Amino acid sequence: MPNHPTRDDIDFLDGYWYQHEPHDTWKWMRENAPVYYDADSDVWGITRYHDILEVEKDPSTFSSWRSPRPHGDPLPMMISMDDPLHKQRRKLVNRGFTPKRVRDRTAEVAAICDEILDKVCERGECDFVWDIAAPLPLMLIGDMLGFPRESYDDLLEWSDDMIRATTKTDPAAAEKGMLAGIAFREFQLEVIADRRSRPPQSDLVSVLCHAEVDGEKLDDESLVQETLLILIGGDETTRHVISGGMLALMEHPDQKALFNQQAADDAWMERAVEEMLRWVTPIKNMSRSATRDVEMHGETIGEGDQVILLYPSANRDETVFDDPYKFDLERDPNHHLAFGWGTHFCLGSSLARLELKIMFQRLAERMPDLQLANEEPLPWRASNFIVGPEGMPVTFTPSAPMGG
Repeated sequence: MPNHPTRDDIDFLDGYWYQHEPHDTWKWMRENAPVYYDADSDVWGITRYHDILEVEKDPSTFSSWRSPRPHGDPLPMMISMDDPLHKQRRKLVNRGFTPKRVRDRTAEVAAICDEILDKVCERGECDFVWDIAAPLPLMLIGDMLGFPRESYDDLLEWSDDMIRATTKTDPAAAEKGMLAGIAFREFQLEVIADRRSRPPQSDLVSVLCHAEVDGEKLDDESLVQETLLILIGGDETTRHVISGGMLALMEHPDQKALFNQQAADDAWMERAVEEMLRWVTPIKNMSRSATRDVEMHGETIGEGDQVILLYPSANRDETVFDDPYKFDLERDPNHHLAFGWGTHFCLGSSLARLELKIMFQRLAERMPDLQLANEEPLPWRASNFIVGPEGMPVTFTPSAPMGG
């Protein structure tokens, strides 16, 4: 049995536990029980930065073969695989995320940012999450996958409902998430059938449909799961860094003033984006399965046990980050783990960084006085996976659209 102290306020599978980021509890865990066993969830939590790195470096002991969520079933997607199968699958998807392909999308990202801001700039008010933060990553990842634009509202709703379902204490959310998964699968099977019936195209769904691994093409279920992973990975995470990053700026007026002064400087903005990523850390954890008994900090993690890597805790680790609870846009170095580490390092990290840099530069230029519309508490998503505000009313000085 685990011999460490326990606390009643820890529940690794409850989305409401993550809702407002229990940093005080994570700090206590780092100091008192860095390898913590939550008996109710039957899950081990790893909270220290260097311990998470050690787990990420040792996939032979801490395997990804099951679901990225604890106690899930193995899924036919690369996030649920170990090398060499993971590497083979990742090479196929990577064709859309090479550094050159990402750089080539700079003008497109800038145009989409201006298109989004043009829709609200004359109003002087909007919901920052749904009017500004959510459309950019959805439009980019949807275009990369080759989905029709008229499907984007449905895709956004489905991905939201599936993420909201990642908490054990909300049966209604679980049902909506199941229905969303079914709806996405039906939609995607139609897209797959269309791509299979035509010569190869440049979009990622077509690339995956016509690709071969060891002489075999991916089956329909693998294609559904991989595209769902790309959609949620590209949509949900970047959206929450845009909204969470802007919220942090508004909560730290000195940093927002500095941001408005320096944002046009590309190098400075790239460094600022890294701090937003560290501060927000939208993915709260990933799961691994122990392939053998292993001892860490006096605790024995048993073969088959579920382990979660708590990235927000690692990104506040006092042994790695000076003054970790300070939001500092000029923090350097900043070796955060918001994109994970190792073989499963986020495939879309370069695209996310580009989106964040350009959107925040456009916001500094076009809406420098953007602020919260009121002092009401913001609605916050409950999820044990990806967390962020679900609405953020803001005001700003109206301006003319860039498009005329």
